[in-house]
Amino acid sequence: MTDDAEAVLHRVKAEEAELVLPRFDVADAWALGSRMREAAFTAGLPIVIGISLGEARVFHAALAGSSANNDVWLERKSRVVRRYGRSSFGVGQGFRAAGRDFDTSSRLDPGEYAAHGGAFPITIAGVGVVGVVAVSGLPQADDHAFVVEHLRAWLASVA
Repeated sequence: MTDDAEAVLHRVKAEEAELVLPRFDVADAWALGSRMREAAFTAGLPIVIGISLGEARVFHAALAGSSANNDVWLERKSRVVRRYGRSSFGVGQGFRAAGRDFDTSSRLDPGEYAAHGGAFPITIAGVGVVGVVAVSGLPQADDHAFVVEHLRAWLASVA
């Protein structure tokens, strides 16, 4: 593992441990998603935003410049979170840091699963992972950072 890969993996694991919410429901999904959409709109980001609780999509927004292809990526990344209980970036980074390729080493259909940044677990303290917040449309590290930034602000507002 290179020093850079180790540092990124360490940072992502710390984010996953930090971003544990006291609660999260459909109303929270709408409020968080709306904040994310407003920030993305203001910045002119060509992204799709999706929030799910369990298997139900409870928020979805597509901004100018995004496409149906972003929806496919959103779902592939979200499947990784649901399967591993970790961020899609963290899962992918773990495979890369170990010198392995997710698409071949995971033995999962790469048409259904993408361990690329942008999907993050919604974890409730004392409960576990209950959903996923995800974006698609930027480079993977930027997708991941956008979600982390907004989850961190959300956590600060409800803590």
